Amino acid sequence: MYRTGYGFCFKQKTTYEFRLILVGSEMCIRDWRFARGALTLAFWLTVWTALALLVHRELLLPAPWAVVRRLCELAATGAFWRITAVSIGRVLLGVLGAVVLGVATAVACTASKTADALLRPLMTVVKSTPVASFVVLALIWIARDWLPVFIALLMVLPVVWSNVCTGIRSADPALLELARVYGWPCGRVLRRIYVPGVRPHFLAALRSGLGFGWKAGIAAEVLTVPHSAIGRMIYESKLYLQTTDLFAWTLAVILLSVGLERLVLRALTPRGKGGGA
Repeated sequence: MYRTGYGFCFKQKTTYEFRLILVGSEMCIRDWRFARGALTLAFWLTVWTALALLVHRELLLPAPWAVVRRLCELAATGAFWRITAVSIGRVLLGVLGAVVLGVATAVACTASKTADALLRPLMTVVKSTPVASFVVLALIWIARDWLPVFIALLMVLPVVWSNVCTGIRSADPALLELARVYGWPCGRVLRRIYVPGVRPHFLAALRSGLGFGWKAGIAAEVLTVPHSAIGRMIYESKLYLQTTDLFAWTLAVILLSVGLERLVLRALTPRGKGGGA
């Protein structure tokens, strides 16, 4: 705004100025989110530290600095990275299988009412059954080294199936009618209409599914104690009352889960459209 002989006039902002304002607003929001996350982390670390000092027994509750120090000691060994690589490989293999089966069954269910009637109750049963029950049942038929792969697949499959079904069914009928009128081939309809519509639902399924698959895979490792597994190390730490090691491996599970989710979603999300959380 500036003053003239006829009063006050408002200066119209240019597109560049509006972009600067938007960028500044986004940076403020990101800074606020980072500060809020840091404060939340500091609060719970303070609570943990206070409880550890109150208990004053590392066997029951080790202090945060003791856990971080032990994790750094473990990370300095080659065995740590070999074990984590094997566990990550099992979970990713299970998630990949769930993605393939989930997309295939979602396409079948949206294309055929009979397939939907047959598969929907199965997915409901899988979602409702606890992980431990599947582990005990599947251990009869599947080797323990492969059981975490199967459990991760089983936990992620209903999530992918449900979200992809929703994405396919939410396709714009007007666009589908336009494609039919102009005689678009199936490949073009899939590429121009279905894929853009399903992508947000698929990424949301992957975001949730990676967490479910990782937790289920590690839980299966704890219950089955396979060779070279994070779950085996957690089980042995509990068995031999190595509480600091137990907390250190649990912290490793959390950090790997967050890092794995961010890496996978960043790889699948086009630049400029935002990634995962």
